[in-house]
Amino acid sequence: MKLYLDNCCFNRPFDDQSQLRIRLESEAKLKIQEEIRAGSFQLAWSYIMDYENGKNPFQERKIRINGWKKYAFQHIDQSAELLKIANFLNQMGLQKIDSLHIACAIQARCDYFLTTDDTVLKRNNQIRDIHVTDPIAFIKEVLS
Repeated sequence: MKLYLDNCCFNRPFDDQSQLRIRLESEAKLKIQEEIRAGSFQLAWSYIMDYENGKNPFQERKIRINGWKKYAFQHIDQSAELLKIANFLNQMGLQKIDSLHIACAIQARCDYFLTTDDTVLKRNNQIRDIHVTDPIAFIKEVLS
């Protein structure tokens, strides 16, 4: 099974863990990473992950997130087809960066796009070609 985790997902364990939702999403995301390391899932990476993570103002987070690149089975670069998919997603009301992440996941033929971004999650039923969900729902659906 192929997965794409967006930047929000990768940053979740660094967020304020005093909120229950954030703590549960962090634990679910860490379990998913454990399964990626074990070879149970394949991770896709993209040029837009590099770009967005490169803008992270927190050096430790940037380094730790970038360390996941070595586990990726595939690295997606920009292409005309990818931009066409991203433009379509953007016209649905998604932010440009989110559209690019999802387009990369679709281009990589991932089964799941994992995010903690509520704006993206609210549009999950409109997005075809990939299952968009959060780490908790993914754990419940796939690992239960």
